Amino acid sequence: MEQNFLIYNTLTRRKELFKPLHAPHVGMYVCGPTVYGDPHLGHARPAITFDVLFRYLKHQGYQVRYVRNITDVGHLEHDADEGDDKIEKKARLEQLEPMEIAQFYTNRYHDAMDALNVLRPSIEPHATGHVIEQEELVQQILDNGYAYESHGSVYFDVVKYDKDHRYGVLSGRNLHDIINHSRELQGVGEKRNQADFALWKRASAEHIMRWPSPWSMGFPGWHCECTAMGRKYLGDHFDIHGGGMDLIFPHHECEIAQAVASQGEPMVKYWMHNNMITINGQKMGKSLGNFITLEQFFTGAHESLSQAYSPMTIRFFILSAHYRGTVDFSNDALQAAQKGYEKLMNAYDDLARVPVASACDEATKTFVSALKQRCYDAMNDDLQTPLVISYLFEAAHLVNNLLAHQATICADCLAELKATFELFAFDLLGLKAEKGNNNDAREQAFGEVVDMVLDLRAKAKADKDWATSDKIRDALANAGFEVKDTKDGVTWKLNR
Repeated sequence: MEQNFLIYNTLTRRKELFKPLHAPHVGMYVCGPTVYGDPHLGHARPAITFDVLFRYLKHQGYQVRYVRNITDVGHLEHDADEGDDKIEKKARLEQLEPMEIAQFYTNRYHDAMDALNVLRPSIEPHATGHVIEQEELVQQILDNGYAYESHGSVYFDVVKYDKDHRYGVLSGRNLHDIINHSRELQGVGEKRNQADFALWKRASAEHIMRWPSPWSMGFPGWHCECTAMGRKYLGDHFDIHGGGMDLIFPHHECEIAQAVASQGEPMVKYWMHNNMITINGQKMGKSLGNFITLEQFFTGAHESLSQAYSPMTIRFFILSAHYRGTVDFSNDALQAAQKGYEKLMNAYDDLARVPVASACDEATKTFVSALKQRCYDAMNDDLQTPLVISYLFEAAHLVNNLLAHQATICADCLAELKATFELFAFDLLGLKAEKGNNNDAREQAFGEVVDMVLDLRAKAKADKDWATSDKIRDALANAGFEVKDTKDGVTWKLNR
């Protein structure tokens, strides 16, 4: 069902009603990983953010072509125009071919994303597979007078472009400040201005990854790949371009300039950016050396981790904050996420044990009938996933009340509650049950027996027969069942 969906457009700095250029088709491009190391928590956030967007757009009935690239050439150290290619440097250290490095870490990235239940994109192009398209882009920019050749390299003429258009529309920066704050780099003598960026780099003698071009044997600049591949698969104009906030400048700013310089107008209607994962207030990243890989989270094999955290705990942790807000890593926050995730999964499992009445009480009926639209309203307000989760927690509270016979629900309302839970928790937020929650076949078989025993315990407590009550609880604990008396009633789960 189509909703009035608001998304925050970084370009205009406001929320806008999403209106596709060619409905029902939607084109979405998201910057993927540079594959020279294991994926870390910082990679998980954009992947999960735009996975939720992908799921929601499809749910609204749009035909979405989702393109997420693999950067396997041209991304130099420190995002600069000089220094080593990140993949080449790793290849030399490990005495492997660069493509072995790229393939190995691409596979590792896919494995981690699969564990996080991130859907695969429609198309996943590699930069090395689109060198011809990048060369064509460079030639167009040269032909239009916004680039120049220097010693076999080609640079974008930012000053000239800024006179005719504006460099800095996305980041809000002005060229004067950019030039004054640019770092002094090796090879700047090849450039007319410090702010100019490479479209094509002549390869040095030791550079392994190189291709023939009209200008030199070399390789494309980092910024070219997304402009070239976005245009190839989504056309000259498409709806959404996404990525992390750290890409706003220079990468996405340069993408806009390249598109305008090559075709006379922008390619992208909506620019969306997720905020960073931080550790002690500092961005998590490979270049900073402060990252924790996803595999380390899943196994607990890192000195900063007090335990292992499952993929769904990580997904829940990321979705518990709005995608445009910062998320600071801590063991306490992850443990809270683990408990929150387990609470939702347990509540969903407990729906199977809720007693069905001939009619709902009024409060239950009102809550269930409003729940779906409340969740939709949160999603439509720029993907407010924390609000959706809070509403599902309210549903979990209702489930506990129903089990404790403090509320009643009819069959139709129960079916609606279950369907709403499944739609938002599983289909749209992308959570799923993991081994270790009380939802496998063995526990289902024990369910009725445990409930019967707990009814006997409840009767013993009502009769103030505390010895029998405690004996039943202890016997269940010895059998592996954890029983908790809460203000909402008795809950139980089977510990592994």
